[in-house]
Amino acid sequence: MLNIRMRASRKGKGRHAGEVHISGAEGIYEESERQRVAEQYISRALNHPKGTPDTIVLTIEKIVRKPRKVRALPVTTVKCDSPSVAEEIIRRLVSETGVSGAAVRTAERVLAAGTMRGASLVSAVSGKRLEPDKARGVRASRLGITRDADMSASRMLAKEGIDTPTVKEALVLASKVAGCRAIIAEVCISDDPDYTTGYVASRKYGYVRVPRIKRKGSRKGGRVFFIEEGSGVDGVLEFLESMPVLINDVGRFNGALSVDEIINSDI
Repeated sequence: MLNIRMRASRKGKGRHAGEVHISGAEGIYEESERQRVAEQYISRALNHPKGTPDTIVLTIEKIVRKPRKVRALPVTTVKCDSPSVAEEIIRRLVSETGVSGAAVRTAERVLAAGTMRGASLVSAVSGKRLEPDKARGVRASRLGITRDADMSASRMLAKEGIDTPTVKEALVLASKVAGCRAIIAEVCISDDPDYTTGYVASRKYGYVRVPRIKRKGSRKGGRVFFIEEGSGVDGVLEFLESMPVLINDVGRFNGALSVDEIINSDI
């Protein structure tokens, strides 16, 4: 099998100077799909609403380790009508997983800054940032979904009117991250100015989509992984960045619920 990754970017101008992320995609595929996927990823990079990239990097890597197969997290959309409500929803959901107030405040600062290229690793008790490179952060990579699971996910997402590559790819990534036992919860806000739905993911509550997590037009975004106090960072990084994970089954799709319903139900 092959891990195929694409990242497209361009040089920014003015207050957006530096590298501006345009598009990215990743999956694990059979070798027979290499040409199709490569063309699909390049087309996606060249036709993104964020603009035309200066650079497209396509990486095709042979998978030498047997992928770990995991089930996708259950999917719920939380009822949310504004960014201020989203902030409270995020605090409640991550706090209920055992994340401290100090850690939540660290995450809020990271997400408000919106300048990291990858994710921040935050200790769930002390709130200390643990990623080795504070500018780069860490990335979850070498992940994908089987064809059968992909079709099942599409059927279920279509019933909710959210069968898009963005939603599905986020679900795959969140499901891999949740497979790391040291990670308690994850919060993600896209840096895409036109995409205003983020998520909170955990083994306790599954993949919870948070609409209106930011205002349309905002380029700020970020990702935070909360890890158990005292967990070895090297082991977390090895799992996130190097362990191939393949989603081979889908979980439940719960529709739209209030945050109270999510917290009090058996997701």
